[in-house]
Amino acid sequence: MDHDDTAVRECERCPELCASRSRIVNGVGPIDAALQFVGEAPGAQEDAQGEPFVGRSGAVLDDALRDRGLARRDVRISNCVRCRPPDNRDPRSGELENCREYLEREIDVVDPEVVVTLGKVPSEHLLGRSVAVTREAGTLHDVSIAGTARRVMVCVHPAATLYDRGQLSTFEGALDEAVELVGAGGGEDGSGQSRIGDF
Repeated sequence: MDHDDTAVRECERCPELCASRSRIVNGVGPIDAALQFVGEAPGAQEDAQGEPFVGRSGAVLDDALRDRGLARRDVRISNCVRCRPPDNRDPRSGELENCREYLEREIDVVDPEVVVTLGKVPSEHLLGRSVAVTREAGTLHDVSIAGTARRVMVCVHPAATLYDRGQLSTFEGALDEAVELVGAGGGEDGSGQSRIGDF
């Protein structure tokens, strides 16, 4: 499935991000995925390669998906902000708001059964409140996104497991919950939504 009308080709809304990016990093994966992962923003490797979660934290996510019978091509992966912030700082509130329309449109098109927020920034952005990510990881919330009810699951960022191995079980536990909710592991998907590898 090559056609993806959620891709942003041009955007100049955030001057500082436009100056620091080398490209716009759009979401990847099937546009009918049952699971959609949302991070905060591209880092250096993502900016260089044009794909979200391709650095060390991406390898953690890939390994965790594989252990649950899934591949990267089976899920949708995107970020709150599509351009790399300078010095890998967190995206600012105005930048998150400038990009929110793109994220909402992508979620609307993909129509995932569960949106998994990877880390504090996307969790707070989509839930609209302060989130204690480690404590709330694996919790499911009903949230209105662009006027549509969505199920959002809080998860720690895969990078957290690199700095604190104690976070690995928290990360994996949340993934187990998400995969169980959509019935996506092991190749069986009763929803008719995507585990596809036939591009």
